[in-house]
Amino acid sequence: MTRFIVAPQWQGSSSSRAMQLIDGADAIAGDLPRASTTVLEAPTEAGDAQGTRVHRLTALWRMRERIEDAVRGSVEPAIVVGGDCGVALGAVAAVADDDLAVVWIDAHPDLHTPASSPSGAFTGMVLRAITGEGEDPLRLHPGIAASRLVLAGTRSLDDEEQRYVDDNAVRVVSADALADPDALADAVVATGASRVYVHVDLDVLDPAEISGVAHPVPFGARTADVVASIRRLRERMPMAGATLTEFSPSSPAAAVDDLGTILRLIGALA
Repeated sequence: MTRFIVAPQWQGSSSSRAMQLIDGADAIAGDLPRASTTVLEAPTEAGDAQGTRVHRLTALWRMRERIEDAVRGSVEPAIVVGGDCGVALGAVAAVADDDLAVVWIDAHPDLHTPASSPSGAFTGMVLRAITGEGEDPLRLHPGIAASRLVLAGTRSLDDEEQRYVDDNAVRVVSADALADPDALADAVVATGASRVYVHVDLDVLDPAEISGVAHPVPFGARTADVVASIRRLRERMPMAGATLTEFSPSSPAAAVDDLGTILRLIGALA
């Protein structure tokens, strides 16, 4: 049985719609089975950078601890529902080991360092933090090796992120390639890992598929392809956990329009 942990964190976002991430998390939570769902209380304050280049670091640190504790306390594999992509740090930290691959299904690779980030928003740094780079306490010790990362549907990379991908030969599965459900699973198996963690940012989807995202990117993946790829991956490798993030609907009515798509993705993860 899957455990759902709802983490309505907004402090990692760079979007003017950041507070709507709370509404998005609440909307998803309303459609999850109540008996197997835990809703975490997010810090109400914005948080302080503490002299670093990571905006709102103190609030993000507190939320990382809450998420990590909740995932560790779950007997079943946990799906963490954000909130922004930063919720993945605590979720991955709770299950990380040297046998774990991380699949990042996202239009953006989130591979900036605090020094290279143009915004200072942690969502753009979280996968790099999972590899062990960045500011304490917002990074893993030790991190997940770059050879165990797989980017899927990624199509908007800044120069620093592209350099990291190229220098470390990070595996990338394009949005079009996801039409073959074996493409993602083959890439993960090739990492040599024996377990996989799956992160889904809803902006991986083509804008025609979903409206409630703050940073839509053209030429994205189809929902059916992402669902089929995740299901095939789970057939071939045990899943250690998952995150689904970045739902920021413009209104309650708009949230309803997107929930069918979101629940299909959650169904594949669960």
